[in-house]
Amino acid sequence: MPVVDVADFPSAGPLLGLDPGTKTIGVASCDALRMIASPVETIPKGRKLSPVLDRLFALYDDRKAVGLVLGLPLNMDGSEGPRVQSVRALAWNILKHRDVPILLQDERLSTAEAEWAMLEADLSRKRRAERIDASAAAIILKSALERLERGE
Repeated sequence: MPVVDVADFPSAGPLLGLDPGTKTIGVASCDALRMIASPVETIPKGRKLSPVLDRLFALYDDRKAVGLVLGLPLNMDGSEGPRVQSVRALAWNILKHRDVPILLQDERLSTAEAEWAMLEADLSRKRRAERIDASAAAIILKSALERLERGE
């Protein structure tokens, strides 16, 4: 299954949201009713992608997920830069590993929003650094859930 449009994405069941970065991938999940998106963990990226994908799909299977939402790091003007190409490459590698539905979600300002929320919660700098990527993944997933509900 390729990267899909909202209309072709599964309409029910748990999802995983991903915030792919250069050194880590933040992971979030939602419940089967798609009411709450929560941070799960941050997967460190190593030299090889295979262990990262193995951990990702362990989480996917454990949560009985039916699809993945990948954050797409568009530029502020909406154009695509080099980071978008790396996310598309990750999607391609995920699909080589396993045929799952993937939805790309604009992630502009998701990390800034996660940082702001953690500052509001008065988390320490160390705690924020540990949780920022998974928290950003939850924001990306929440945005995708709202988009799916609207059918956009």
